[in-house]
Amino acid sequence: MEKEMVETLYFDDDGHIPNNAFYPLTIYRSVLENHDALALFKKNKWTNAWKNGVFPYHHYHSNTHEVLGIVKGEASIKFGGEKGETIQVEEGDVVVIPAGVGHKREQSSSEFLVVGAYPNGRPHDLKTGSPDERPSVLQNIRNVPIPETDPVFGVDGPLRNIWKKQ
Repeated sequence: MEKEMVETLYFDDDGHIPNNAFYPLTIYRSVLENHDALALFKKNKWTNAWKNGVFPYHHYHSNTHEVLGIVKGEASIKFGGEKGETIQVEEGDVVVIPAGVGHKREQSSSEFLVVGAYPNGRPHDLKTGSPDERPSVLQNIRNVPIPETDPVFGVDGPLRNIWKKQ
């Protein structure tokens, strides 16, 4: 895998969205071409999958990481909460979102479609950054382990090296 196909971004806790101090948002560009995202993620033990879009409000999962495979269209997604960064994603891209990292669809093409999944099919909560979520979500985020496999490249994929705990 070429290094220029991988982008990583860290986001600070903004007081509402905790984000993740240990693991970066990881983006693989143009890796789903000629692949069935649902089957690929399942093969690599990322299950409990769904097909849809991305919610148009800031949210995050405190108890699991999430993968988004862009299977149709394109979108602008804001990661990291209000003070985060808007990233353009398009068909073929995969975004691995660490537990705690906020995400929100800002705009998308009409055909935008995502396949989402979770490592080992972990159940996921849905948090929006309300004050009553803390401090329990901070402990949840710290307790989420590094995934056993990369959702795209499997056991030998780069994710586990990228996500080594500091």
